[in-house]
Amino acid sequence: MLNSTCLPLNSIRPLPEDVVNLIAASEVIDSLVAVVKELVENALDAEANRIIISVWPESWRVQVVDNGWGMDLTNLKQAATAHSTSKINTITDLFQINSLGFRGEALHSLAQLSDLEIISRPNSPSLANSGCRVSYNHQGEVVKTETIAVAQGTVITVSNLFENWQNRRQSLPASAQQLRGIQLIIQQIALCHPQVTWQLRQGNNPWFQISPGVNAQQILPQIIKNIQLSDLFYLKIPPDYDNINLKDIELILGLPDRASRRRPDWVKVAINGRMVRSPELEQTLLTALARTCPRDRYPICFVHLHLFPEQIDWNRNPDKSEVYLQNLNQWQELISQGIEQALRLNFERISPPQNRIEKLLKVSEDKGSYKINSETQLDAQTSQTELGILEIKAIAQVLNTYIIAEHSSGLWLIEQHIAHERILYEQICDQWRLIPLEPGIILQSLSTAQLEQMHRLGLEVDPFGDGVWVVRNAPELLIKRSDCPEALLELSLGGDLQAAQVATACRSAIKNGTPLSLTQMQTILDQWIKTRNPRTCPHGRPIVLQLEESALSRFFRRHWVIGKSHGI
Repeated sequence: MLNSTCLPLNSIRPLPEDVVNLIAASEVIDSLVAVVKELVENALDAEANRIIISVWPESWRVQVVDNGWGMDLTNLKQAATAHSTSKINTITDLFQINSLGFRGEALHSLAQLSDLEIISRPNSPSLANSGCRVSYNHQGEVVKTETIAVAQGTVITVSNLFENWQNRRQSLPASAQQLRGIQLIIQQIALCHPQVTWQLRQGNNPWFQISPGVNAQQILPQIIKNIQLSDLFYLKIPPDYDNINLKDIELILGLPDRASRRRPDWVKVAINGRMVRSPELEQTLLTALARTCPRDRYPICFVHLHLFPEQIDWNRNPDKSEVYLQNLNQWQELISQGIEQALRLNFERISPPQNRIEKLLKVSEDKGSYKINSETQLDAQTSQTELGILEIKAIAQVLNTYIIAEHSSGLWLIEQHIAHERILYEQICDQWRLIPLEPGIILQSLSTAQLEQMHRLGLEVDPFGDGVWVVRNAPELLIKRSDCPEALLELSLGGDLQAAQVATACRSAIKNGTPLSLTQMQTILDQWIKTRNPRTCPHGRPIVLQLEESALSRFFRRHWVIGKSHGI
């Protein structure tokens, strides 16, 4: 990693030989993307909060400007020598890595592969506006220095990259593809460091920029098209006092009823400020989000673990894209719990001073020719969730399909079939039971593949004549249904156990077009709101349409002064 900027009071020095031998090192500069990544990570180590990146791909030139701590001339003279860094010094430091870089080889590699120039001024009142410009030869040695007026920070310019390695240039992707790679790497780094302002240029022309935010939730909508801030859920899992190895975990989740992707390209994991590949943690995310998005759609999820350094070994891969983690099972469990909490409806945002919807209906009732059904005056049952007490009350049924519910934040419209499907699916998953059939169900014309599928699901199927079979058991929910034979045939057509559970829940749920009493509707609502994922059905369809009172107020222009004269 780079050594071009350094933390205050630290000096750049060569690493001892015993430390160099323990570091997984290799040539890290293999493209324009690698140049940008190394220089940017070094600027972040210098605590820069504004970084400007300019790229001239046709001339193989990159410049990175930051407002970090900067370097004095002594450090500049040492910066491009091999294995020189201000981040670590001893073997013990390798197990206490708090910076993005620590190997001290990238600037030396850049000097070998290009024309390298650094302009820098440290945070030193004695230097006023005076900094240094230093040029290096291909051995990383200083060949020219001069004093220059410059703001605090560092400007690194890499020119004529791979000029003496034309085969390397010819083997690299086209300029457009390399620019796309730079854009992707900066977007990933920006998610890990949301407090930084990013400006990127193609030559002297503006390319794109990313504004700073409080956390990654404010960054993601700037990166992914058609994603709004309200489509994302942010959760910070604080440290457990029984667990001294965790600082915190940040989770940003695209709400599955609002945001998803056509490819699984935005399930990302970061550890201590760096995006990493972690198949184990990525699989944890995908498993926890299974059956939440529509068919052929994938979730949007970013999790950032802030761990103490001794929990991480960065020497798994030279580019530090993969790590060894201690207590991996513990982090997987915490992430799963966080996603389970995030998938619930966010009730913390619902905190009006009074039930304004009820007041609106009451005023309208007094002046209108209708009365609200007396059953709606019953006290609504409450449901306890991890986010607090929720009151939701069934009001009416529309088209024998949708349940209208009153909530302290407004009105909700819930599709009864898929809400009930979600309830049954989670019940089935928690307790998948096959019950003996007396008598058995006769099925005909089953293929070999269908018989194998039924056996995989645990269904007992025996021959009962020429081309006839008898099924001896079935899922508990299906046994009392008149269409149980059809349901068993459906289960035989393929899919894993989870697909069979989805099909069972779908067939067993209340059908649309079924009239319900207020008591039945309230029972469905109370059970649905307690599910682990009340936002979508197992097929990924949204269950609830939320009409918040603030939106209703804007639509009916209740902010007008005239409304106050009517007591509204």
